[in-house]
Amino acid sequence: MSRRRPSRRSVIALALFGFVLVATGVIARRTYGIGEARGLRELDRKRQALEAERVKLEGEIRDASSRARLAPIAEQRLNMHVPSPDQVIMLAPGRSSPRGTRTDSTPRR
Repeated sequence: MSRRRPSRRSVIALALFGFVLVATGVIARRTYGIGEARGLRELDRKRQALEAERVKLEGEIRDASSRARLAPIAEQRLNMHVPSPDQVIMLAPGRSSPRGTRTDSTPRR
């Protein structure tokens, strides 16, 4: 049996079909890439918005937990007050308590 050489027309048709197939693949890949880039931009926008919200909330927490904000609330709701200097007793660190007195609330046996 003898092999026939493909005709010139079929070689050109096959080359054109290959070109169309490759061009379709390139277009599909670019379309997919553009969609992914759009999604990444949207996620980055959301991340930046969440970071701004976190910074804002940390500032609000810092403000709400400051002594200037908590002292009036404690004085009002809990009937607490800042002691005057003559009510403050400073204990030296590392020294034991005087004889006969205990610093904890457990009774002596």
